[in-house]
Amino acid sequence: MDNRCEVREFLTTRRARLTPVQAGLPPTGGRRVPGLRRSEVATLAGLSVEYYARLERGQIAGASSGVLEALVRALQLDDTERAHLFDLARAADGIPASGRPRRRAAGKAASRPSLRWTLAAITDAVALVRDPQQNLLATNALGRAFAAPLIGSGGRTPNLARFQFLDPASRDFYPDWDRFAEMCVGIMRAEAGRDPHDRGLQDLVGELATRSETFRRLWADHNVRTHGTGTKRFRHPVVGDLTLAYEELALTAEPGLILLVYTAEPGSPSAERLRLLASWAATDEATPLDGGLRNPVRDAEGA
Repeated sequence: MDNRCEVREFLTTRRARLTPVQAGLPPTGGRRVPGLRRSEVATLAGLSVEYYARLERGQIAGASSGVLEALVRALQLDDTERAHLFDLARAADGIPASGRPRRRAAGKAASRPSLRWTLAAITDAVALVRDPQQNLLATNALGRAFAAPLIGSGGRTPNLARFQFLDPASRDFYPDWDRFAEMCVGIMRAEAGRDPHDRGLQDLVGELATRSETFRRLWADHNVRTHGTGTKRFRHPVVGDLTLAYEELALTAEPGLILLVYTAEPGSPSAERLRLLASWAATDEATPLDGGLRNPVRDAEGA
């Protein structure tokens, strides 16, 4: 990923989304392009037009933190976008991966016994470990049952982004597919800014851009986001609709790896369906999801 191109397109897209009114400027007519003019951003940031134009051409190396903060204010960047801008500037200055500790091999990290024991101890929630390339590296027992449509029966490491954009089953699994797609790309964009030399992520972006028009369009938007916390809806092939809250936890012992925990509101239909899914996963007669399924929701309703 070319740093100058990334900086240029990020600043250009942020400028294009702001109107003069949103920026506190008097409205003017006759604009040939959407959003603010370069001169207006420069004025808001307290920079010369020439210097801002140089920054927007991607020449951000050497920009001070004061200049970057001025751009944050002028372009009304949120916390994730601010971090992304600083990551791009660090990369231009040759500072690797935002100063993060060097990552160890993700596969070895995910197989660490204490991490496996921790996952096994989480019994009433879905627990998944993913890496910066969106590979699903480890799960607890309920997580394996929950993510079965993603995991499938192949030998390839399951990948959340490939499932999202290349597997038709994702549109059934994610009722809010468009929202999930935007989130997925935004997380990948932020990760690419943090570590622009991540070859695995570069290869994944290239693959998805080649094979998915939707991915290409969303990637070109240059939107970034973090996961953090929230609520998502799923439609599981075994237990049906689930509304789950999620928390994203960084594994500090394994830089770059994330533990995602999904829980249901106590006493809710989703909590009952999670229990049914755990029961289904524990039965000896449970068959792979691409075979004839027992449906515990249907069985319970028919009892």
